[in-house]
Amino acid sequence: MATPTPHTAATGLRERKKQRTRDALIRAALELFTEQGYEATTIDEIAETVDVSQRTYFRYFANKEDVTFAVQEMVEARFLDELRARPAAEAPLIALRSAVMVAWDDIGSAIESVIPVELYMRSFQMIESTPALVAAHLRRSSELEEQIARLIAGREGLDVDADPRPRVLVAAFSGVMRVAGKVWGEGQDCTVASIRELTQSYLDHLGPSMDDDWRTGREHH
Repeated sequence: MATPTPHTAATGLRERKKQRTRDALIRAALELFTEQGYEATTIDEIAETVDVSQRTYFRYFANKEDVTFAVQEMVEARFLDELRARPAAEAPLIALRSAVMVAWDDIGSAIESVIPVELYMRSFQMIESTPALVAAHLRRSSELEEQIARLIAGREGLDVDADPRPRVLVAAFSGVMRVAGKVWGEGQDCTVASIRELTQSYLDHLGPSMDDDWRTGREHH
């Protein structure tokens, strides 16, 4: 194993310091947003809480929206990585389900390294109750869904603009994920284990819910 040089050690130290500053800005912003409201909080207040300048804040985030969704983007990136890594032979829905379940297996520690999961839940509720953020969340979700649909189409060798199935499947999958997240956010159990279990349960119902005849299925229970 190579011995770290003074240059690489210094670079590593700088990167860790930058990551700590970024994480501190995220936590301060979300705490302020959830306590006093998104619109009422200024970038200056966030920077002051972390004892950095406004200029330093803008090195990490372009605006308040960016810092609001920073942890969510980390969760989404983890899911996309897992989806890309799924075996090519897996059916699309199985690949989506497996990717989200594997991602939730270790994303809790990743979230906790930045903010408490309880704060993540409160920030989710804050987004849902802030009109400007609801609009931003819908825009970002739409962009993510298109990215996932193109990944699925690529896996299946399809032209996403000619074959509607990837976008239809991803729309259904994303709808289930949104419902599970909303129910979790409204509940009392704010643990990652809770949202993972809830997500799994809701995804279990995706296929049966698309069955043409619910009444027949009910009679068989």
